[in-house]
Amino acid sequence: MHVVYPGSFDPLTNGHLDVIQRASRLFAKVTVAILENPNKRGQYLFTAEERLTIVREATAHLPNVEAATFSGLLVDFVKRVGAQAIVKGLRAVSDYEYELQMAHLNRQLLPGLETLFILSATRYSFVSSTMVKEIARYGGDVSKLVPPATLRALKAKFGQG
Repeated sequence: MHVVYPGSFDPLTNGHLDVIQRASRLFAKVTVAILENPNKRGQYLFTAEERLTIVREATAHLPNVEAATFSGLLVDFVKRVGAQAIVKGLRAVSDYEYELQMAHLNRQLLPGLETLFILSATRYSFVSSTMVKEIARYGGDVSKLVPPATLRALKAKFGQG
């Protein structure tokens, strides 16, 4: 089965990478779909191309994982790449409530499309991209929260390396 793991990945965290690695063991092919939302262009720390580069470097050891950027509806991207399902990571109950809504909407837009949830590893359940950016912005150590590719990109972005 081919699945799509969508998100902004701004930036990619170890929590994201954990979900990708676990999905890669469960499914024949995983496409990491990096959202480029034109309405949020000024709100991203990294451009879509920078995020794509980070994800590709961090997942290079996983032969059945590919990454691509997309804009627009996720269901259109899923159809375009020929995937059969969406994979989402869940950290907390609040994630579930939002993701449940999205799963129902996506199935309404593309009947038969399933969304599968992978629970976050406990050690990453508190990690969010927003918190990582905030800590890194002020020179805090995020090396245990992000893969090396993300760490290098954060240091370069904030002039810390």
